[in-house]
Amino acid sequence: MARKVSAVAGGVGTTMPVFAAAADGGIIVDVDGNQLIDLGSGIAVTTVGAANPRVVAAVTEQVAAFTHTCFMVTPYDGYVAVAEALNRLTPGDHDKRTALFNSGAEAVENAVKIARAYTKKDAVVVFDHAYHGRTNLTLAMTAKNKPYKHTFGPFAPEVYRVGGSYPYRDNERDGAVAAARALDQIEKQIGADNLAALVIEPVQGEGGFIEPAPGFLPALAAWCRDNGVVFVADEVQTGFARTGDMFASDREGVAPDLIVTAKGIAGGLPLSAVTGRAEIMSAPHEGGLGGTYGGNPIACAAALAAIETIEQDGLVERAREIETLVKARLGNIEDDRIGDIRGRGAMLAVELVNSGGTEPDPQLAKDVAKAAHAQGVIVLTCGTYGNVLRFLPPLTISDALLDDAFDVLAAALEATR
Repeated sequence: MARKVSAVAGGVGTTMPVFAAAADGGIIVDVDGNQLIDLGSGIAVTTVGAANPRVVAAVTEQVAAFTHTCFMVTPYDGYVAVAEALNRLTPGDHDKRTALFNSGAEAVENAVKIARAYTKKDAVVVFDHAYHGRTNLTLAMTAKNKPYKHTFGPFAPEVYRVGGSYPYRDNERDGAVAAARALDQIEKQIGADNLAALVIEPVQGEGGFIEPAPGFLPALAAWCRDNGVVFVADEVQTGFARTGDMFASDREGVAPDLIVTAKGIAGGLPLSAVTGRAEIMSAPHEGGLGGTYGGNPIACAAALAAIETIEQDGLVERAREIETLVKARLGNIEDDRIGDIRGRGAMLAVELVNSGGTEPDPQLAKDVAKAAHAQGVIVLTCGTYGNVLRFLPPLTISDALLDDAFDVLAAALEATR
C-alpha cells in the first residue's frame, strides 16, 4: 500500500486495504493469505467467476495465437462471433448489428453518436440518479456530483435530466404514471423534435440499485418509438444474467433500439458493445466507429467463453436462486433502519435510513460496510445519498458462502446500534 501511495495517482482510491493474489468462486485471497467473501464481483464484472476455467482456456489459446491486430486493419473471427452472439441474445427479434469497444463509458458515448447520426438531432435525455460513466460526455449524463463530476467540468452540452421512477422515495408504484410525468417534462423542456436519444439503466446502478415501477420502461420505449427518438438501454451493469434475466430489459419485454453492454460480458477482460437495430447502427459513415483496442481478440475470446458459461451452466436461473436466498436473509433482519430491500437476481440492495423514518443514513452504510470489511466480507456502497449497501456476488458463489456473508452483515448492522 505504501508503494501504491508513492506510485499511483491519489485520485485512484481503493475500497479495501488489501492486495489480491488469487480469486474465484466468490473468494478473493490476498497477499497475506486472508480469504475474503466477494459480494462485489469487481463491480458486477466477474459474473462467471474470477478465474472461470472456460475463460482461462479461451484466453490462453488466443494469447498463444496473437494478442492484437486491430480489427479495423486486419479483422479476425472472434470479433464477428461476439457480434453474432450479441445480436442473438439481446432483446428483440429484429435485424441487428453490433460494434465493440473497451469500456462501458466508451460504449455509452458511441451509442449517443450513433443515435445522433441516425436522427440528425442533438439532445440526449437521462434521468435522476443515473450513472453512465466517467468520460466528459458520460459525466454530463451521470447525476451524482461526488466523487464523479466534482471539479471536472464544464461538461458536454445538450444533455438534459428528468425525473425517473424511484418507488421507495416517490411513492408512485404505477410505472405508467411515473413515465407520464417524465415525458411531460421532456415534451415541455426539450421537445421530441430536438431529441436524439433517451438513455436509461433498466435498473439504476450507482444511483442506488433503483428498480423502476412496473410499466415505466415500456411506456418510455413506446413514446420513443412514436416520436422518432432512439431508446437506449444502458445494461452495462444489469446485463449478462446479473438480474435473473439475460438482460434486465427482458423482464417487461422491452426491446431497446440500442443496448449498451460491458462489465459481465467478458469474465473480467475489458470489452463493451453497442448492439441495435440494423438501420440505426448503420447510420454512421464507414470509419466513424472504432478504436485501436475495441474488440481486442483476447477479450473477444473471453466473452465467447463467458457467454457459453452463462448458457451452459444455467446462470440466469442461478441469479434467481441467489435473489431468493439473499432476500430471505435480509427480510429476516429486524431493523427499522432498513428502509427498503430491492433489486433482482444477484443485483440486490438495502437502503439504510434513520431509525423509524426515511431520512438517508450514509454514515450507517459506511459503518456497516467497514465492519463487514474487517470481518472479511467485501460489500460496496452506492446511491445518490450514499446510503445503500449493494450486493453483486458472482453467480458461481455457493449458498454456504452467501450464508456466511450475510451472517457477518447482520452482525455488522447489530453492532452499529
